[in-house]
Order: sequence, then structure tokens, then C-alpha cells
Amino acid sequence: MCGIYFSVAKDRHILPDQPTVDALHARGPDSYKVFQTTDNDEKLHLTFISSVLALRGQNIQEQPLHDPVSRSVLCWNGEAWKSDGVPVEGNDSAYIWRLLQISLAHPHDRQHRIAQVLSHIAGPFAFIFYDAPTATVYYGRDRLGRRSLLINQRDYGSLTLASTSPNPSGTATAPSEVSTNTIHFFQFQEGSILQGKLPWASELYPINKGLPDSEIAALPSHESVDGLLVHLRESLMLRSVDIRDHSHPQMTADAAKVAILFSGGLDCTLLARIIHEILPSDEVVDLLNVAFENPRSLAAKGRIQASAYEQCPDRVTGRSSFTEICEVCPQRKWRFVAINVPYTEAVAHKPIIIRLMYPHNTEMDLSIAMALYFAARGQGELLEVYSNVCSEPIPYLSTARVLISGLGADELYAGYSRHAAAFSREGFQGLADELEMDFNRIGSRNLGRDDRVMSSWGKEIRYPYLDEDFVRFSLDLPVWEKAGFRRGRPVPKHHEATGLASTPGDLEPAKMLLRLAAWRLGLRRAAAERKRAIQFGARTAKMDAGKGRTKGTDVLAVAA
Repeated sequence: MCGIYFSVAKDRHILPDQPTVDALHARGPDSYKVFQTTDNDEKLHLTFISSVLALRGQNIQEQPLHDPVSRSVLCWNGEAWKSDGVPVEGNDSAYIWRLLQISLAHPHDRQHRIAQVLSHIAGPFAFIFYDAPTATVYYGRDRLGRRSLLINQRDYGSLTLASTSPNPSGTATAPSEVSTNTIHFFQFQEGSILQGKLPWASELYPINKGLPDSEIAALPSHESVDGLLVHLRESLMLRSVDIRDHSHPQMTADAAKVAILFSGGLDCTLLARIIHEILPSDEVVDLLNVAFENPRSLAAKGRIQASAYEQCPDRVTGRSSFTEICEVCPQRKWRFVAINVPYTEAVAHKPIIIRLMYPHNTEMDLSIAMALYFAARGQGELLEVYSNVCSEPIPYLSTARVLISGLGADELYAGYSRHAAAFSREGFQGLADELEMDFNRIGSRNLGRDDRVMSSWGKEIRYPYLDEDFVRFSLDLPVWEKAGFRRGRPVPKHHEATGLASTPGDLEPAKMLLRLAAWRLGLRRAAAERKRAIQFGARTAKMDAGKGRTKGTDVLAVAA
């Protein structure tokens, strides 16, 4: 994972401002390099910058990658897990660079070949590739938008691309997130910058919107559960095994390489359970659980300050699921990291978080980003359990530079309340339409913002539920195999949920296939957990007592 930056200007090289430099360094603490060149024909000044968080390969692969013969340049931010279906071994940026250089040897269809290389990558990425012989810059994000890339055109004729946002008040136009619908490019011709787009050479699989032509079973099939577990295990294998840490080459065996963003909910607990089957039993896994001191909530419920964190909903479910995962998998040392954020600390970091998440700038964006920001930092109190023996809480900072997130499960398997509402209105057709809309907008709604916020700690966020093969499997399932919604079966209201189920048929219908998978693996309590938005579970929503009746869609008064 890296931070990347590019600028082009007519009169001089444009370097990022100091806050942007700091943000790039934070994203990639292992290497930072600037490469500048000039297009003499067009009299344009080009600046490329890459910072590197080295997690793959034997050595740190510095960037930008530059070919002195063709003068082409690549800035790569991401992970190529597979290329054309074949696993990529070693350093992926060097591998993709070689493929792009091969494409330049075909002058007549080089654009098509470049699109082929990029379209066949499975994994999260953002990139900037300068094809010097044709004076063309290609750039973009993977089709799900799992990595951030912002574009900004300034008032003095320059254009910039960057993983992180510049200071909005210092630019003539606000940066915007690069669309994931196409591969983008611009060419330098006669002193002008001509922009264009290339279609992806292959498409993501469409959602199965078929409707049942006969009576369907009350629950998804055993075969679907089997398929889900196989694909999810393969996804986690790619994302949790053989993680390098070049910043700490002498890491002790007790240092965690992987941490899970752990609310205690169904999605993250299922990931923890499957990771246990993948990693050696002596490898530690950190479970990061965040809770906030929320003055509004405390005042409304009359709670004492000392219990502010332990009474947060995500702390309650987190400890419950932690206990269950330790019971089911007692051989591993699990670390429950209780990340307690005082209100004063949240307020102090608020300007930083607003800057990182920009151009997202609503109250909901802030409440979600704040929870992710402090969770990713990994600083809290440690509770260890090994062979069912608990330690006393001690101050702890997680060493894991790979964070596993459960994001994507709700969009694929109908976890939001609006999915139940869509089914109530229009049956399986309405549910399929709602799922399609949610999945198609996940990159613009969540992923770019989340990448900017969490990567600021020098961490890489990996999304097993958004693995291309897992997505393809999930989208191809009929909607009644994903969820347990059935005509005549009432959907329980949130306050009616008990968190208990004596049989699989008693489980909540939302994300039923995931619940059945968890149930099969022994996670009975986690299988029964209701969906709860992170801003309410961690209590970051509506923290300021003076704001009155704010809405999540309200735009922040200050965006920088």
C-alpha cells in the first residue's frame, strides 16, 4: 500500500503542500521518493511522488518506477492478488510494471493492451501510469474503488492526482474522487491537456435478479453455505498469509501482523473464526474494538463517566463475541484491544479527520470516519486470552499493519434495514434492485473515504468480502439464497431482537447465509447478532450537545 501523487503544469513543477507531504509519508512510512521530468515537446512539467508501505516481497520496492529508455513512469498503490486469474507472487508493483512495459512494445493497440493489463488485476488499487512515447497519462481506481484517488484542477493551469486531499481552502476547485466506471487518461497535445476514458476490458458479474418459479425452502441451502465458506476462506488466505514487515525486521513471535476491526458483530466475528483455520496457532491476532465517551448519550441516560466505554453497544457485543471466539478457538492467543476515546481527544483530532475524509463532508461521514480513524490507530488497553486464561488489562499499541474489515457483507447479503423494507414493498425483485444499487455505489459512498482515514496510520485495509471471486460468487446467488426474507415471515424490529436463537430457523433473516455459516462454525451467539451501524455502536453519532437535531446528511460547517 502506498501514497501516490502526480502534477502537471506549464510553467514549473508543482510539489504538494506540507500537509499533503505529511499525509503521503504517513500512508507509506517505508519509502518516499520524488521523480520529476519534462515533456520537452509540450513544455510541460511533470512531478511523480510515491510513498511505500512495504508488505510484500523480500525487499522494499521503491517508487515511482521509471524506465530510462522509454521514460515511462508508474505510481502504484494497491495489491494485485491475481493477474488474469494467476496468483501474483512477490512484489506486485514490480510485476504490474513489467506487464505495462510489455504493452508499450505494441504501438498499434497499446491502449487496448494497457486496459487488458489493468482489467485483469484482482485486488484493490489506484494507479498513475505515464506512457512517455505517446505523452499520455493513464490513471484510475479498481472497479470497486477500494483505494483512494482524488483529482483536482487548479486555477493556474495545473492538474493534480493524489491519494489524499490537499487543503481545500488553498485550491481554486475542490478535489473530487476519480470515478471507478472507466480507466481515465489525458494526452498532452499542442500545449493542451485532452482528457479521455477507456472502458474496462472485462465487466464485473451482474447481480442475479432472477425470481423463483416455484416454492422455495425456508432457509438457504447447505450448498450455498459450503460455497460461501470456500470462497471466503480463499479470500482470507490471500489477505492474511505471508505478510512482511520491513519496518520491524526483528519482530518477536508475540507481535501481531494482522488485526481485525472488531465490533463483535456477525461479519467480523466470522472473519476471525475463519482466520483461525488459516494462520498458525501460535500467531497472535489483534481484535480492535473502539468505544467513545459521548456526552449526549451519558446525559440522556444518566450514566456515570467510568462506565461510558463499557456500556457502548459495540463494546458489549465485542466482549461477548470475544468470549465466544475464545471458547470456540482456545488454542490461539487472541488480543481484545479496548480502544477508549475520551470526548476531549475526539474533539482534538476532529480537524485532522475532517481533512482526511474530504471531499466527504457530512455529519454521517464524520461519525463513521472518527470511529475508523481511532480503531485503525490500534491504541488501547489489552486483554489477552490464551487457553481460556485472561490477562489483566494493560496499555497496548497494536503492531499489525494489515487491518481486516468486514465491509461489503451488508451490501452483498442484505444487512441493512432498507433491504428488509425493499422486500416488504416489492418482494425479491425489490430486494435485488436495492442490493444492486448499494453494491454499485459502495466505492463512492465508503471506500475512498475509509482508505484515506485509516491509511493515515501507516496501515493497509483489506476487505475479504470484496474479493473479486467472492463478489462474483455472491452476486451470482439468487437473492433468496443470501437472505432469509420470506413472504409470511415477519421481520423483527430492532428492539425486538433477543440475540438468542435455539435453531438456525430462529435467526434473523438479514444476511441469513452468513448467519448459517457462523452457526456451522460454532458461533451461535455471533450468528444471532443484529446489524448496528458503527457510528451508533461506537457512539460517535451526535456527540456534541449543542448541535440539537442534526441529521447524518447535514453538511459540516467547516470542511478543512
